[in-house]
Amino acid sequence: MLEIRTNCENCNLDLPNTSQKAMICSYECTFCANCVTDVLENVCPNCGGGFEKRPIRPSKELEKNPVRADKILKPVIRNKFLDKNKTVPPHLR
Repeated sequence: MLEIRTNCENCNLDLPNTSQKAMICSYECTFCANCVTDVLENVCPNCGGGFEKRPIRPSKELEKNPVRADKILKPVIRNKFLDKNKTVPPHLR
């Protein structure tokens, strides 16, 4: 089951289930579209992977499978994944 995190891990922007700005990597690290583009350069700082738009869970499923209650906040600093992968397309990393 996809975990729906409700904030950007970098800037703490609220990203509710219905957000069109939520982006995730294959490990479900969650960032807003602005941070993915402007700060991360489409490189997940936790795993080095790329990002895709997070799907929206249908509202009728939220009672049975709710979003994550706690927030994750790990503001990004330059790291080995960003420096190594920012010029490499995600499918080639």
